[in-house]
Amino acid sequence: MSTQVHVSDHPLIATQLTRLRLHDLPPAEFRHCVKAISSMLMYEAARDVPLADVPDLRSPIAAFTGKAIGTRIGLSPVLRAGIGMTDAALDVFPEATVLHLGLFRDKTSLQAIEYYSKLPRVPTADLVYVLDPLVATGGTAVAAIGMLTEWGLAPSQIKLVSVLGSKVGVEHVTTEFPEVEGYISPGLGDAGDRMFNT
Repeated sequence: MSTQVHVSDHPLIATQLTRLRLHDLPPAEFRHCVKAISSMLMYEAARDVPLADVPDLRSPIAAFTGKAIGTRIGLSPVLRAGIGMTDAALDVFPEATVLHLGLFRDKTSLQAIEYYSKLPRVPTADLVYVLDPLVATGGTAVAAIGMLTEWGLAPSQIKLVSVLGSKVGVEHVTTEFPEVEGYISPGLGDAGDRMFNT
């Protein structure tokens, strides 16, 4: 697997993932597990986010220079399942711009079909986290990343955060976009259907 793919082996993710995979897990608990895993994955994905100095701050004892996020962050949930990851990502980056991308996989051709895009005319983020809970074939993730590169981002400005990814799907993404970093945890079913009880 590509060195750009970071597979989490965190024990807390493993326990949440076990619950998430249960076939009879109610939608509310499914959403809770997706949010918990997403939160942990976002911290990992944000490990190398650029920082900027914030000078001339004052503590009760002395002046100091602090740190702040040094780049414009975007969160791009792939509708509809990516919505379940958005709150966790916003907890990590509360000032982020949310850039919704609507894609679905045609049941016959298995091709990703775009039905919605909420991208401004020009990029409003320098680093975008694509939120897609399940990378099965990789087609939807590739299409979402493609939409962002057509918008004007370089692949190196995009990170894919997924709860689960099949080997075939992850290889598809890394073949199409080798510069994109991916953060995943290792039978989920349709995440959107399970999240929204449809």
